[in-house]
Amino acid sequence: MTSTEQLKTYVDTWWSSVQDLLVLLDELPESDWDLATDLPGWDVRAIASHVAHLEGLTAGAPREDAEIPESEHIRSPMGQFTEVGVLTRRDASPKSIIDEIRRYTSVRHDELLASPPEDSAAPAPGVFGAIGWTTGKLLRNRPLDVWLHEQDIRRATGRPGDLDTAGALHTADYLLEGVGFVLAKKAGGAPGSTVVVEVEGHTPYAFTVTKDGKGVPLATPVTDPTVTLTTDRETYVLLAGGRDSADPSRVTITGDSTLGTKIIENLNITP
Repeated sequence: MTSTEQLKTYVDTWWSSVQDLLVLLDELPESDWDLATDLPGWDVRAIASHVAHLEGLTAGAPREDAEIPESEHIRSPMGQFTEVGVLTRRDASPKSIIDEIRRYTSVRHDELLASPPEDSAAPAPGVFGAIGWTTGKLLRNRPLDVWLHEQDIRRATGRPGDLDTAGALHTADYLLEGVGFVLAKKAGGAPGSTVVVEVEGHTPYAFTVTKDGKGVPLATPVTDPTVTLTTDRETYVLLAGGRDSADPSRVTITGDSTLGTKIIENLNITP
């Protein structure tokens, strides 16, 4: 697959994920917008506001500013940045937030269709390029962000679904790629140790730790891994996405249970 084709896949996946999110938001009664989610400090309104904020920035909207209060769920500069859109829309109606998402994503989608991106290494537009993101990283992250937040809202409102969409497949595969780092750097896997992660609906992912302590993917199948982790897509995404509702007991560990437990406990790798 060429770079242009890969970027187009990201765009198509993002666009379909946006449409799924909009359908969900359109069907929510206003009372549901105040329901807490399993993201600390954020209700449904906050998540929708966050999406509107980021999609606005990708579409060329002016940068927003807000005074960020001290809070347990705001622990980093990135956390402060993502809180801005939540605060600036705290008094906005659900309809206005939905309209914002629909308007900004339509503008951005039209731009991407009119001038398809070809170079994944080119700087991303606006504030994302200013923090060092490439076009490829931005386009790959947007469907993940949108789909994860659609799922946050579905869990909060008791509306499960969309676990087999293009956004679901993209997100799980994206997050599976980070297990090597967890094995080597967060779980303390020794050089030569291996892990295979089997997530229902995906090709197994295998990683090892090199002599210099790096977690790298293995291109060939592993016949006798140090540990194998087996689970369903939703459980894996909840764990890798750092969601409070994640249930580690839904992961089957085969092999080194101590190493497997350490990997699961440190699996929060949301980019």
